[in-house]
Amino acid sequence: MTTPAAKLIGRLESGRHPDLPETTSGTVRLDLREDGRTEHWHLTIADQQVRVDQRGGDADLVLRADRAVFDRIASGALHPAAALGRNDLTVHGDIRLFMMLRRLFPGPPDARHPREAANSAPATAGEADSGPAGRATGSQR
Repeated sequence: MTTPAAKLIGRLESGRHPDLPETTSGTVRLDLREDGRTEHWHLTIADQQVRVDQRGGDADLVLRADRAVFDRIASGALHPAAALGRNDLTVHGDIRLFMMLRRLFPGPPDARHPREAANSAPATAGEADSGPAGRATGSQR
């Protein structure tokens, strides 16, 4: 069975990532702990591309957490900053790179773009009676 973290890591190398600024570059090591073992993933980021290797080694930024925490982050159920604040995720190194890396993680599963949410919101009773300028359309005496 493929975990959400494994799917995210596989998706990272799938081409250009326009959410990353073109100036973002560096190396990141993800340390996923499970059952007394640590699995290492090494990401190299440059020119909005991400190269993924399964190895340890030095990196500009090291993220460490249990696999279950990474799975929740990878599925969008847990925001990376919230995991960091709870000490479920530890970060060592270039925090600016962490701020950029967050752009690669998905948002909550039920999240929608604000425009999409506004367009699909039902009209309230006051809005239904309003004319184009937001005034009541009936005559007033």
